[in-house]
Amino acid sequence: METRVITPEFVPHPDTKEAVSESIRLLQAGEVVALPTETVYGLAADALNPAAVAKIFEAKERPTFDPLIVHLPHKKDLAMVADVPPDINAVLQKITDRFWPGPLTIILPKKDIVPDLVTAGLPTVAVRVSANSLFKKVAQGLGRPIAAPSANRFGSISPTSAAAVQAELDGRIPLIIDAGATMHGLESTIIKIEPGSPKATITILRPGPVTAEDLKLYGKVKTLTRSVVDEATEAPGQLASHYAPKTPLRLFESPSDFIPDPAKRYALMSYRGEAKDGYINLTDWVEVMMLSPGKGKLPEAAVRFFYILRALDNLGVDEIIAEPLAEHGVGVAMMDRLRRAAVKF
Repeated sequence: METRVITPEFVPHPDTKEAVSESIRLLQAGEVVALPTETVYGLAADALNPAAVAKIFEAKERPTFDPLIVHLPHKKDLAMVADVPPDINAVLQKITDRFWPGPLTIILPKKDIVPDLVTAGLPTVAVRVSANSLFKKVAQGLGRPIAAPSANRFGSISPTSAAAVQAELDGRIPLIIDAGATMHGLESTIIKIEPGSPKATITILRPGPVTAEDLKLYGKVKTLTRSVVDEATEAPGQLASHYAPKTPLRLFESPSDFIPDPAKRYALMSYRGEAKDGYINLTDWVEVMMLSPGKGKLPEAAVRFFYILRALDNLGVDEIIAEPLAEHGVGVAMMDRLRRAAVKF
């Protein structure tokens, strides 16, 4: 299969007609298309067409026990795929009013119209509304929910550019829409909402751009522990090993834990590139790439996170060493991804 890449012209005015119309045509024909979202690039298919959804699993080599996120054309289309329990309706409305469209996925009881292949046979469906303007045009033009996990081989680094998608899926899918780098650089936050008194309980199943601090206005927020998440299957992206480069990656909570092997070549994913953090001078690194040079700004680090991980993976070193990041805000999501990507001993 030949993979075509369409690059819309956005300056001075968006001219996305060909990209949108060709994407809709292929989706209507039961094909898959790589589309940008505000988080990472997604591999899209008509969520209500099981044969089309099966092509996502085939292209990604994704196991069918891992459910997919369903993207809605509009917030008002939630009833198309989900039944909202009355006891969480009020808080759900507040949360979707605040965060949709945007990088927040919510787990809800599914309707029978959603194929079991999408939900891995679970009684729930993961839903969100993307804020990316091109993705919205495609979804609204199609008029149907779109299943769209990250557009990469299963378990590998999520793509934040069309070039990264092509490196993973060239020859496996018919079309990639190249709309430049994504805005957030990390996959959406996934939550479930349970009734409670006096406040609902909001459980973060996968950390992402919408943080615990953002959500605490709407209920009591808790995050699953590592051991619980390793056993969980109710949401996408919860497997213990995920988001991993081909090069072995090790995460050290303290610089003193790293003892370099003189026979190995190392590259460093540094948070700020500051010597005072204790990692820069540990060995003669082949390459040091910084997430937020000198500043330590977590949102900037998140945008660069997967791009830098992929660049380090392409160096051909023996190991990638990762510095820890501050575990608050979106730093929680990046540390979650690093722990899943790291070599298990």
